[in-house]
Amino acid sequence: MTSVSLGMPAAPPPVLAPRRKTRQIRVGSVGVGSDSPISVQSMTTTPTTDINATLQQIAELTAAGCDIVRVACPSADDAEALPIIAKKSQIPVIADIHFQPKYVFAAIEAGCAAVRVNPGNIRKFDDQVKEIAQAAKDHGTSLRIGVNAGSLDPRLLQKYGKATPEALVESALWEASLFEEHDFHDFKISVKHNDPVVMVRAYELLAERGDWPLHLGVTEAGPAFQGTIKSATAFGALLSQGIGDTIRVSLSAPPVEEVKVGIQILQSLNLRPRKLEIVSCPSCGRAQVDVYTLAEEVTAGLEGMEVPLRVAVMGCVVNGPGEAREADLGVASGNGKGQIFVKGEVIKTVPESQIVETLIEEAMKIAEEMGEAGGEDAVEGGPVVTVS
Repeated sequence: MTSVSLGMPAAPPPVLAPRRKTRQIRVGSVGVGSDSPISVQSMTTTPTTDINATLQQIAELTAAGCDIVRVACPSADDAEALPIIAKKSQIPVIADIHFQPKYVFAAIEAGCAAVRVNPGNIRKFDDQVKEIAQAAKDHGTSLRIGVNAGSLDPRLLQKYGKATPEALVESALWEASLFEEHDFHDFKISVKHNDPVVMVRAYELLAERGDWPLHLGVTEAGPAFQGTIKSATAFGALLSQGIGDTIRVSLSAPPVEEVKVGIQILQSLNLRPRKLEIVSCPSCGRAQVDVYTLAEEVTAGLEGMEVPLRVAVMGCVVNGPGEAREADLGVASGNGKGQIFVKGEVIKTVPESQIVETLIEEAMKIAEEMGEAGGEDAVEGGPVVTVS
């Protein structure tokens, strides 16, 4: 039998469409645009004035794989906390500014990697574009023009009747033109809406009008389950067309969950290298083992796995052997026992009670082999083995 090679193929995995070509900007150390990988963002939920709590949450987000983090700056006390947060954060910090234009300048002076400005609710914003552009240029700070359905300029609401895709895009185009008149081009744009259909159409229209890098987001997407579905649907529709350069999944859930969902969306579309992937059947009347529990325990036991590894947890002999052979590691279960496959070959048969433990042991061996082949970094942050 021919063995299945471990890990991801050497050639780049296929994608649904090439990236839309955009200009390139930098958010601190992270490039944003079609020449850079699509980055994942989140936003802290701690009071920005609580510097220690904010830095702790940023550290948790960094460990989860977040590339860029945004912090709220609604007051002077928040602005005073920005220099320390921006300096001590391990990932670039974006200051989120609404209502008060003076905090835009404070965030730039504080050394934030970027500033998000909301033209729809910053007082006399258009009158200060020249000064903002100059300050950002002087400090090497990029901007995000963040148009949002919930805070659209009243003039556009009156013109269109509601936050239509056309209204969102008109707002973005107007503000982009003001910055470009002052020879400032280091900005990305978002046109967020809570309805995925409206949001997708807005980004499609915007993508046709210029080469700006685009920040994707479904605003106020909702609780974890609903928000994940809405975000995955909208992002999938756009990313499959090559539209999108950085993403933020907005959930009514801990920020780390936003990062996990964002990373998984990108991995599912082959837009970010896959790491651990669990292939498990949905179970049915044919299953002779508790597939749900097996899949959950294997996932928990391999949490933190950094090497590209596909693990199949299958519950019967119909599709089980085939899926297990195609995976790097797998089990085909039935009659209270499981056949363990490695590299496409059956290496042993174990009782159901030992399936999880055996899969984790074999996964560790594979990770070690990959580490020896690719260096110590290949297994850094590997799984903590916990079997219940």
